[in-house]
Amino acid sequence: MWAVETEELTRTFGDFIAVDHVSLKIRQGGIYGFLGPNGSGKSTTIRMLCGILEPSAGSGRVMGFDIARQSEQIKANIGYMSQKFSLYDDLSVRENLEFYAGMYSLPAAVKKSRIDEMIHMAGLIGREDELTANLSGGWKQRLALGSSILHRPTILFLDEPTGGVDPKSRRLFWDIIYDLSAAGTTVMVTTHFMDEAEHCDEIGFIFEGKLIASDSPSRLKQTIPGRLLRIDNPDPMELMAELERRQLPLLDAYVHGAGVHVRLRETDAAAYESYGGQWIQPSLEDVFVHYVKEKRREVAA
Repeated sequence: MWAVETEELTRTFGDFIAVDHVSLKIRQGGIYGFLGPNGSGKSTTIRMLCGILEPSAGSGRVMGFDIARQSEQIKANIGYMSQKFSLYDDLSVRENLEFYAGMYSLPAAVKKSRIDEMIHMAGLIGREDELTANLSGGWKQRLALGSSILHRPTILFLDEPTGGVDPKSRRLFWDIIYDLSAAGTTVMVTTHFMDEAEHCDEIGFIFEGKLIASDSPSRLKQTIPGRLLRIDNPDPMELMAELERRQLPLLDAYVHGAGVHVRLRETDAAAYESYGGQWIQPSLEDVFVHYVKEKRREVAA
């Protein structure tokens, strides 16, 4: 049984198609990264999978439960952490955890030990009575995660969990996700940070509501045709214009930071010798650019 399985899952808001016929499968016990820019349909998909939002068309199952007909069973068996962390600022660390323990109807026999476990996991020992409002973004993030897994769900949905927190907190957060996955919890995490996707077993790229690619990071990188040449330049836009004027052979070219990435056939490499570029391995950002352009060409055709 798949942890998550959808078939042509669709959600519309009036004439706007937020999620457009998305079909995906997520293995149990793995980490699945759901990547795309803001407004691409990531959060809407997550909310449908969590039983919060009804699909307009298509179907889906989470841990065997139908997302349209068995939303209450889904809610009882999952953990969900939203973008806004869902914490109460006027409650202390322990009071927030006690509130969620009540929401999950944890038996009194396990409630205290689970709360203590989450405080330890979040690194908040000694700060149990501190108001949540006084915590930094990184601490709030880990407390929110602890609140969402108090009941030890079999699958955890994390919606943009690392937005607005510093890089160190992001790394610590991912260490916790690794530990959860190693213990058997399935994790689906949405993000627009491409570097975070490298931590996932599989990733799906969503763009304008459509799932445009889904596979392991390593296999996705192998799907890009040609080789990738990076040319550093203080004025990458001018370099792009120059390449266009010279009409040098290429498969694609685009600005990337303080330089230009040129994808070309290796047999055409001689045409670029004067630029002193460097061959590089494609990143997931390069993969995403490739698939977005492919999708746009399809739509245009």
